Amino acid sequence: MGLAMPPRAQVLETRIARIKTALAALGALRPGTLSAQYNVCGKPGCRCKADPPQKHGPYYQVSFTWQGNSHSEFVRREDLATVRQQVGTYRRFRSLVDAWIAAALELSHLQRHEARASHEKPPALSRVSSTTGGRRASAAASSRARTP
Repeated sequence: MGLAMPPRAQVLETRIARIKTALAALGALRPGTLSAQYNVCGKPGCRCKADPPQKHGPYYQVSFTWQGNSHSEFVRREDLATVRQQVGTYRRFRSLVDAWIAAALELSHLQRHEARASHEKPPALSRVSSTTGGRRASAAASSRARTP
């Protein structure tokens, strides 16, 4: 006898299943930020020293942090499209993982709330002692102790 899942939980389960499918379909990925660098050389009569300067470049570079260490790699122009695709795929990967975590946290909260609601019992009726007239026993005893 299975319990019917609340509609919001079903929505979250469906969302998580779609995220898993999307993650499985991702291709090659790599973390990082791709940037173009322009350099100035040391030759005195070079165009990079002119007014306005015409710097050398662009030289492409991908920078990322992996296992607590910063890395930076130059990217050849012929590899630029591939690296751009991989960096974009990594951003999509991170976005999907964040969405999965958000949905899983909400689903966990709903499931815990439902579990508590199904295990809660109605509060027991408190028994009132006929000798104290509805007061707690300790309050009645202390009032008797003060009376001469």
